[in-house]
Amino acid sequence: MTDALEDHCGTVSIGGSPITNLRFADDIDGLAGNQYELASLVEQLDKALSNFGMEISAEETKIMTNSKEPSKKGIKVNGQILETVTKFKYLGSIISDEGSKPEILFRIAQTTAALTKFKPIWNNKNIAISSKIRLLRSLVMSIFIYACDSWTLNADTERRITAMEMRCYRRLLGISYKDHITNEGVRQRIENAIGPHVDLLTIVRQRKLKWYGHTTRSSGLAKTIMQGTVNGARRRGRQKKRWEDNIREWTGLELRNTLRKAEDREGWKAMVKRSSAAPRRIPNLRDR
Repeated sequence: MTDALEDHCGTVSIGGSPITNLRFADDIDGLAGNQYELASLVEQLDKALSNFGMEISAEETKIMTNSKEPSKKGIKVNGQILETVTKFKYLGSIISDEGSKPEILFRIAQTTAALTKFKPIWNNKNIAISSKIRLLRSLVMSIFIYACDSWTLNADTERRITAMEMRCYRRLLGISYKDHITNEGVRQRIENAIGPHVDLLTIVRQRKLKWYGHTTRSSGLAKTIMQGTVNGARRRGRQKKRWEDNIREWTGLELRNTLRKAEDREGWKAMVKRSSAAPRRIPNLRDR
């Protein structure tokens, strides 16, 4: 990658720092300000790899743009035009121009599949309810919260998370919707089995707030991306919710104040507990 970037001049910068790629092992995500710059980056990377007897897989390489206008320049690898998509999987997570919703829906589908897989355990009357709940959290719900620190939550996704958690508990307890038992009744049965516990939505909030504090106190690319700004202006009209909007809503503080608060490790821990455990407002249907 160093050889490929030797003569490459990237135009993407965050907080004044140029960023041309993200990479983990052999998974590379190239960033470019326009289609011609991206074509140049792919060409240089392809040449650099060929010097070491490697090549880019055209079948597994995708192009995604955040521009409303489709790419007019077909970027080729080994004579094959790379496919342009609206979402792709990177390091196990769905990256999409729609934000976090496709990733959350993907996680819900995976969690539901795992829930069904362990049906013999939920139906086994010889296993205590408390043991089933521990298995549910370690084997099923752990799938859902993978990389949840990066999600942007809105009213719709919060409802989906709560609904999925209730579906898991109802399946575990053998409760049918025909039984007309409310979600509060389900929660009460769970508390009777294991005592007070943290609900799934609160866990997601806590993990995101903790990651925000950890990144703020660190130094590196993650902090640069989280705190930096990108040249340009946002589109006209009502804007979609941003990742940092959740931090501001949950803490009740402006971002400049949360940055100072997060520098104090112990103080931020208390802030995370208060902000994530606070009574959640009823989602407004106008939230996006």
